[in-house]
Amino acid sequence: MKAVFVTGGKQYYVSEGDTIYVEKLDAEVGKDVEFTEVLYVDGVAGTPVVEGAKVVCSVEKQGKQKKVIVFKYRPKKKFRKRKGHRQPYTKLTVKKIVK
Repeated sequence: MKAVFVTGGKQYYVSEGDTIYVEKLDAEVGKDVEFTEVLYVDGVAGTPVVEGAKVVCSVEKQGKQKKVIVFKYRPKKKFRKRKGHRQPYTKLTVKKIVK
């Protein structure tokens, strides 16, 4: 069974047993999270969401991604600015998809 759901302003295409990384959620490790904003389930597309459908996931890990360096400069002006950013994420495992 496959589904498309929305979280953090992004859409994720998943099936049962998949592991995905999403924008940080306020959930503890080991707890279950339900997503009810499901756009597609097994050939049924919603308008805009499928009524009664949900994706149940378990939280595996909370963490931060690798550092991305943001470097700004102005040529011939001796202006240099270096900044790092680490985006927080939540690692989820899809337990079941309810149609």
